[in-house]
Amino acid sequence: MTAESVRAIAFYLPQYHPIPENDAWWGKGFTEWNNVVKARPLFPGHYQPHLPADLGFYDLRLPEARQAQADLAREYGIHGFCYYHYWFNGRRLLERPVNEIVASGQPDFPFCLCWANENWTRRWDGEDQDVLLKQDYSPEDDVAHFHALAKYFRDPRYIKVNGKPLFLFYRISNLPDPAATCVRWRSEAARLGFPGVYLCNVESIAKDREFAGCGFDAAVEFAPDWDCAPPRILPGVRKPPFFRKQPAGPPWSNNLIFDYIGLRDRMLAKPKVPYLRFPGVTPSWDNSARKKENAIIFQNATPAAYEHWLTVVAAKFKPPSLEENFIFINSWNEWAEGNHLEPCSKLGRAYLEVTRRALMGRNQIS
Repeated sequence: MTAESVRAIAFYLPQYHPIPENDAWWGKGFTEWNNVVKARPLFPGHYQPHLPADLGFYDLRLPEARQAQADLAREYGIHGFCYYHYWFNGRRLLERPVNEIVASGQPDFPFCLCWANENWTRRWDGEDQDVLLKQDYSPEDDVAHFHALAKYFRDPRYIKVNGKPLFLFYRISNLPDPAATCVRWRSEAARLGFPGVYLCNVESIAKDREFAGCGFDAAVEFAPDWDCAPPRILPGVRKPPFFRKQPAGPPWSNNLIFDYIGLRDRMLAKPKVPYLRFPGVTPSWDNSARKKENAIIFQNATPAAYEHWLTVVAAKFKPPSLEENFIFINSWNEWAEGNHLEPCSKLGRAYLEVTRRALMGRNQIS
């Protein structure tokens, strides 16, 4: 690793294997693939469904599937995966892939964790108020949680900053006292013999940005940053506003459809912040596979538009130290959010190819 290099970390969804909870909540054998295959285009030029190519409809219980993902990511310049981690007061969900990676030592590929600390609801059905599993926070749970994570942090493949394991909190605004949680985690890190713990808060909404500097080492820019969404695309609405408006019909009226390039340019134009924030990019976004309405769709996402975004970010980012050099890509495999680097049936490896090319100038990937 050189002073000029950056490490690209891809968020990773471990949803692609059945678990008893999903069997009960969504039907026997449910995985994310159930949402993916039922998607349909909503308007001319709308890319749906997103279907996998090279890796197929994999099952993450299979070590061969996990190995193939790591091999492909490494080939195209991805440094490691950031697995979403689901913890509900000691209850774990979707933990099998990471547990087996740690137990087996394979694949030999760097990883870290991001605690998706939100309630599980029937959001996919549009029923946010129907809570399936609730997050409850307490000082005792902070301590228990850190101790449960220690086995992952000790893994030699776990991504660290100067020996400190990197850990992300997805929704820091949900914590009753984020600063106190940081203090407890650092205390437990010392108690268990770690040189510390490198804590990051993910920023995707304004509320989560309010906690910068309250004990976290850095922030992670989540893409899409919803505050950077451009005006909605509403075909058929007459302008200027003094004309009588003609309301746009479905799907424009019952979904939120934006321009991807507008999002990209707005995120690139964000002002600097007085704290360390690792930049984030996304190749695309479209969660209409999960939602019958009120989906968020960024139209005009292309490999070329994404390549420009990642190239500019990689060129502009100045790591403050040799090991604080992360760029986060959202994501490796969020297929039901239309948001993946993994090869698809329409574009093949195009997103991986441009990812490697965007990073080559900075890291001299061979």
